[in-house]
Amino acid sequence: MPQVPQTFDALAVRTWCGLALRALGRAREEIDAINVYPVADGDTGTNLYLTVESAAAAVEAVFTAYEAVPAAPGAGGVSLPDAVRAMAHGALIGARGNSGTILAQLLRGMAQVLAADGETAHTDGRALALALRNAADSARGAVAHPVEGTVLTVASAAADAASSAEGDPGAVALAAHEGALAALAATPGQLAVLEHAGVVDAGGRGLVAVLAALVETFTGEAPRGLPAGAGLPRPGAGAVPGASGTGATGPATAPAAPTGAGAGTAAAQGHGPGSAKEADATGACADGAAEEGHPAFEVIYLLEARDSAVDRLRDRLDALGDSLVVVGGDGLWNVHVHVDDAGAAVEAGIEAGRPYRIRITHFGLGDAHTGAGAGRPPRERAQRAVVAVVPGEGLAGLYAEAGATTVLARPDEPPASGELVEAVRRAHAREVVLLPNDADLRHTAAAAAEQARAEGVRVALIPTRSAVQGIAALAVHEPDRRFDEDVVAMTSAAGATRYAEVAVAERQSWTMAGICQAGDVLGLVDGDVAVIGTDVTATAETVLDRMLAAGGEMVTLVLGDDAPDTIAAHLESRVREAYLAVDTVVYRGGRQGALLLIGVE
Repeated sequence: MPQVPQTFDALAVRTWCGLALRALGRAREEIDAINVYPVADGDTGTNLYLTVESAAAAVEAVFTAYEAVPAAPGAGGVSLPDAVRAMAHGALIGARGNSGTILAQLLRGMAQVLAADGETAHTDGRALALALRNAADSARGAVAHPVEGTVLTVASAAADAASSAEGDPGAVALAAHEGALAALAATPGQLAVLEHAGVVDAGGRGLVAVLAALVETFTGEAPRGLPAGAGLPRPGAGAVPGASGTGATGPATAPAAPTGAGAGTAAAQGHGPGSAKEADATGACADGAAEEGHPAFEVIYLLEARDSAVDRLRDRLDALGDSLVVVGGDGLWNVHVHVDDAGAAVEAGIEAGRPYRIRITHFGLGDAHTGAGAGRPPRERAQRAVVAVVPGEGLAGLYAEAGATTVLARPDEPPASGELVEAVRRAHAREVVLLPNDADLRHTAAAAAEQARAEGVRVALIPTRSAVQGIAALAVHEPDRRFDEDVVAMTSAAGATRYAEVAVAERQSWTMAGICQAGDVLGLVDGDVAVIGTDVTATAETVLDRMLAAGGEMVTLVLGDDAPDTIAAHLESRVREAYLAVDTVVYRGGRQGALLLIGVE
């Protein structure tokens, strides 16, 4: 038997995230199939998977950063506080749907205990029990109108069982899992919609899988799951939208394809259907994707705001709709609400702070993966689509105008493979051209392409390393010609485009151009630092001259929000005066990380 952690340390966090991601990958389709409360949109498993994927990626980034820098003499490895804070932050920024948002708050609640300052050991069984208690309480406090028979009930039962257990983290985790399992089995008796469909709560089912992974982390063995058939629709029970008939629940280790239904972001767990103000706790509005009496839109966004502003935001959003969950803290929040007026929900966020990564889903539109909605036939697939990762809102708009489905990549927050798969599903086409627009996303995009192919979509991955290469590829895209010919033309256009960026160094570092200091202006050509300067405009001009020295017919400039106001005019003038017959086009990229992106074709 492989060696397993005896204490809750950073390695245990890393192991847990990996096992939880694997467990949710296996159970994702099953969980999607039993998602009936309060909106039967069939994506709870997918949303939980994407949330944990983001948490696991954040933890891996901490370990990767530590391993890349030689440790000082006497220094230990990655600390538990660093690992659990990364886990909680990753889950927060990657949370999808209401189920993922609540899971993010559960992980944040655990991190608050395990990473508390001024204490001694936070690594034993007692600490884990306290962490689970705080997780359950904080998640319940984040939901505007808690309802029993949901993931909140399962989390509370897990915390109660853990509090009564004694021993090491493995014993406490096992008790928590058993308590959660018993609570999950009882959920149909607490919510009539679950009883009617003959299923257990989908969000609670996902949490049981995550807790099973926690047990496996400390014991090396996965615990028993639900009794066979415990979560399946009973004969004669109400139909479960999206259910495939292959088994809606089961142990976290049960074999199931990870190609689950659900491409939207509208899972709903742990809150009242239509809220306590509009419906009772029986889930009366949960029989379809856009039921009468239930709000039409799900609105989700990250929000940078002060605590006092968030308190006011909660009150305003609660008056606008239902299914309200606001999680986070320390200036960063994840907001989820169901409303009829999506614009008002976003405006409320703007008044509170700075919302971004805004996602709006219309429940009534349906989807090929979630069912078409009451009485609506599935919409026809397009023949071909382009899916692109873009670094800023401005480019997202530009790509969208050209017909591409976009995935927004924030600075230091690269998208996970699940987000790219979701975008491919959203494009709803038989053939998809995928543009990662970042060399570091090559493996992520390849994994997403393989997943999409397993779902029957023909996918071609063009290895674009910058958004300006993606612009060049999109400019020659012709959806009416043969797929292979289109891919060859787009690949050729991208490959013929040299790319550069101008950014500010965050720390001292060795580069191809020498040692840079924090605050220096860096000019990167084809991914390598070629110029180190002190002035943004002068550095950009030097980079542009180096690129045009090899020839070119078109210069593309993409300006970030922090670029100097005069830089575009200066560079356009430089091109006109020094390079005959070279055209220049300028775009506004928004908050894209780099001050300036440059493309030369």
